[in-house]
Amino acid sequence: MFLKNLFGEYRGITVAFFVTVILFLPLSCKREKTDILPNFSSRDSVPGMRADSIVTLISDSGRIRYKVITATWLIYDQAPDPYWFFPEKIYFERFDDSMRIESIVKSDTARYYTKRKLWELKKNVQVMNLAGEKFETPLLYWDQNQHRIYSDSFIRIEQQDWISTGMGFESNESMTVYSILNSKGDFPIDSEEENQEQ
Repeated sequence: MFLKNLFGEYRGITVAFFVTVILFLPLSCKREKTDILPNFSSRDSVPGMRADSIVTLISDSGRIRYKVITATWLIYDQAPDPYWFFPEKIYFERFDDSMRIESIVKSDTARYYTKRKLWELKKNVQVMNLAGEKFETPLLYWDQNQHRIYSDSFIRIEQQDWISTGMGFESNESMTVYSILNSKGDFPIDSEEENQEQ
């Protein structure tokens, strides 16, 4: 009897209480949106693969052609123009058919556009050919389809006795046949050293 009177008396309040709880329950359980992961608008801005501390050999037409050493290798395979990116220093050797080192290339950063087979080397680019000639430039392109290396930037070529400078140059892939487009002059090695001391 006591229970009947109790629930009879408070039935309206109890029902009103439960209705209120049910209405506000979804609002109280709603979590705030937290951005734990970055919001990537498209897959082309994210590397599909990342590798660190790389030493690898790359073949072309069934023959080993290159040895690559780099700290970081990022592959953007979903970009509109897919490319590999080497944000830190890269070093690679190019081999001839007899597996002799034909040229050595170093640069601070590099991109390789995989569909176009085009290397873009930037900052402190240094190339040494089989004859021991050293090429230095801030920007270098290597088009593997056309078997051509070129630049429109400043170029310094150090040979055994001479140093040649200019703006822009073109060369074959082994860097043995080349021309400076806008030559600034040739200087004997001794004259260059004397100018640097003064």
